[in-house]
Amino acid sequence: MSKGRAEAAAGAPGLLLRYLKEQNRPYSAQDVFGNLQREHGLGKATVVKALEQLAQQGKIKEKTYGKQKIYFADQDQFDMVSDADLQGLDAKIVALTAKVQSLQQSCRHMEAELKELTSALTTPEMQKEVQELQKECASYTERLKNIKAATNHVTPEEKEQVYRERQKYCKEWRKRKRMATELSDAILEGYPKNKKQFFVSGTLSLPSSLGSLSREVSFTFLHAPQEEVGIETDEDYNVTLPDP
Repeated sequence: MSKGRAEAAAGAPGLLLRYLKEQNRPYSAQDVFGNLQREHGLGKATVVKALEQLAQQGKIKEKTYGKQKIYFADQDQFDMVSDADLQGLDAKIVALTAKVQSLQQSCRHMEAELKELTSALTTPEMQKEVQELQKECASYTERLKNIKAATNHVTPEEKEQVYRERQKYCKEWRKRKRMATELSDAILEGYPKNKKQFFVSGTLSLPSSLGSLSREVSFTFLHAPQEEVGIETDEDYNVTLPDP
């Protein structure tokens, strides 16, 4: 055992006696150990031994409840307390409890204020932020000035005309794509190969179900690349129709 631990063990009975008198409430050995271990470095075995020693000497009282022993100060050493004194103590406890609650609330408010101040920008940081915003505003002002000074502005009428033409061409685009898709689907119904092979190369015989195209027509592509045949799709170029 180290010198410091030995000194703590030697002084444990006196320390525990003072503690039980000051607290004047029952404790188990585990409670006493938990309350004093960190501050005084007492081991549990030392606490148990010191409590048993004090109980044997009659300096404290010991009660057994099942497998647990409870220790408390000898009540005979304390003065008798009258009902008036108890009422006074109860009133004092109520007042102190209210004071504690008020202080806790005040602490919470101050913590919230501290958190807000900590997260806020400092004066140098705010000055730097203002300078950056002023620089950004100056850049936008210069850009707006150049736009206003330009002579090639688009009038609302011209803008509307562009939108109308766009809608017209998109409509025509959809119409032609639908026609081409319907035609190729009709041809593929009687074509022995898949769509990709049909687009790239091969010999085609149109089915009789195509009406005016019921005569047999042969298309020979000579295994030429798709772009040489001239059949290209939007998907080949990752092109999609814009929204209406």
